[in-house]
Amino acid sequence: MTIPEEERAPDEQRLGPVLRRRDQVQPGTTDQRLLDTEGDSEWVHTDPWRVMRIQAEFIEGFGALAELPSAISVFGSARTPPGSPEYETGVELGSALVEAGFAVITGGGPGAMEAANKGAREAKGVSVGLGIELPFEQGLNPHVDIGVNFRYFFVRKTMFVKYAQGFVVLPGGLGTLDELFEALTLVQTSKVTRFPIVLFGTAYWGGLVDWLRNTVVAQGKASEKDLLLFHVTDDVKEAVALVTEETGK
Repeated sequence: MTIPEEERAPDEQRLGPVLRRRDQVQPGTTDQRLLDTEGDSEWVHTDPWRVMRIQAEFIEGFGALAELPSAISVFGSARTPPGSPEYETGVELGSALVEAGFAVITGGGPGAMEAANKGAREAKGVSVGLGIELPFEQGLNPHVDIGVNFRYFFVRKTMFVKYAQGFVVLPGGLGTLDELFEALTLVQTSKVTRFPIVLFGTAYWGGLVDWLRNTVVAQGKASEKDLLLFHVTDDVKEAVALVTEETGK
């Protein structure tokens, strides 16, 4: 029986830039394989696919934030209750940063992050929230004007540093400490330059600073000059003045 001409396997096949001939010809087309919904879906959980998701998150973040004006990232606890003195300080700080010409970037969540976003929005500035996928996350707070949600912490951290000219760190927990020490390490190792870091709240941060000085530096695990990588204050105006001066704004 003769095989109809249209059903014969071709001797030569072009798949995009790839040329296949003779027994290397593959059945079907690239589009056909793309659109075929049958088969194992386990591939979406493989490392190559994760790499594509990571790349996509970087692209989305860069695209959303590339045109931001000068900005300051504000960190702090998601558990800071609305109406508390710490919350109101966050609102005041967000507003003061906008008045100084900065956009305000936070983690986009509740508590101190919401407070800083609220202050920025009420001052009619640019209020940015960079959220993260967590089992207990409530989504971006209502005061965020530009929001990006991330799957991966390390992509989100890159955005905090890349699109900010400095950090102001309100009282916070483990996530806040993580962001603080990441920034300190980047400055210490000269991965970023001219990057002011302000810790807000001498009573809250005092114990940490004493430990760094009396234990870490005293035992030679860091140098005395590393204590100059950050400032500690209780005054919103001073915090804004410090980031303004060091960024040359």
